[in-house]
Amino acid sequence: MTFQLSTEKGLTLRQELLAKAKRIVVKVGSAVLTKADGLNREVMEGLACDLCGLMAEGREVVLVSSGAVAAGRRSLGLGVRPLVMREKQAAAALGQGRLMRAYEDIFDRQAQLVGQVLLTHNDLANRDRYLNIRNTLFTMFDWHILPIINENDTVSVKELRFGDNDTLAAMVSNMIEADLLICLTDVDGLYTANPATDPTASLLTSVIQVDDEVLAMAGNTAGGLGTGGMRSKILAARLVSRRGGSSCICSGRHEGTLRRLFAGEAVGTYFLPQEEKMPSRKHWIAYTLRPKGFLVLDEGAAQAVVGGGKSLLPSGILETRGSFRIGDPVHCLGRDGRTLAAGLVNYSSVDIQKIQGRHSNSIKDILGFMDCEEIIHRDNLVVL
Repeated sequence: MTFQLSTEKGLTLRQELLAKAKRIVVKVGSAVLTKADGLNREVMEGLACDLCGLMAEGREVVLVSSGAVAAGRRSLGLGVRPLVMREKQAAAALGQGRLMRAYEDIFDRQAQLVGQVLLTHNDLANRDRYLNIRNTLFTMFDWHILPIINENDTVSVKELRFGDNDTLAAMVSNMIEADLLICLTDVDGLYTANPATDPTASLLTSVIQVDDEVLAMAGNTAGGLGTGGMRSKILAARLVSRRGGSSCICSGRHEGTLRRLFAGEAVGTYFLPQEEKMPSRKHWIAYTLRPKGFLVLDEGAAQAVVGGGKSLLPSGILETRGSFRIGDPVHCLGRDGRTLAAGLVNYSSVDIQKIQGRHSNSIKDILGFMDCEEIIHRDNLVVL
């Protein structure tokens, strides 16, 4: 299997990266944090002890914690039946307060201050708010406050949701340029097959790059309390690796998992960073923003954008899909519908429809103005 290193080499490399990791995001899921009668305080206390240990070593730590909906569900006696959106929001309104109260009580015993940060996808999609949140987290680091982040489930609707806290954790990791994302879940890591049904399944200790073969191992089965699954965690690891960070998926149900990980034990599955680091702003364009529309490119434009690192000109556009304004994010597609690139447009969809397929020197004659020669400048264009 070419996608993973040998166990010995993988452990050596992960130890080197872990020793250098100064800024860490730890994500813990509902399946780890909760039990039949509510929040699992024993697990939470062990987690708090481990996180405080990392901070005592001079590391900056963020905790992305699920559990609000699950805690509210338990308190309301809603069982395990599926909840509609308004029920999830109401359960989160009750559960988030209980979740934070539990964390405050537990961390108080460790003499550690914690602060709550609730986010929606819109908060990160808006560049000014994105930078404000980043600055707030850095100030919390300076003041030795542990940020506890969760999605703002009480106000999030479909258009504002991250989808799962694995994605949220990856976006937070990239926003603060974390060295490491750790996903604590209810399994030991990524296996080559389902260990419950395949006796030949083995745990992967390291993954060089997330490709189709790795994704195929994940399946897409979520637990009874969570919204993600192994696939969402692998996709989160891929997001982090493309920005130059590493990730680890490991069990949060075993005592001292984080201590064992940083002590060099073969805990979980470790995802290595990509050698070529994508700049923070381009990563934001590519993986945080959601496209408002699509541009279908001809073969020449596709080659110029993907292979030549060129800006996108109107002459190479075959079709404009969707309604968007100047500065909105769009995805560029090939004739076959495959996504080639993401970028921020210099013209609205209405104007692009008028000038698509035409040379840049005719823009002013057609529109009556020409702000830019390019539909998307290469500084605002990211090949996917």
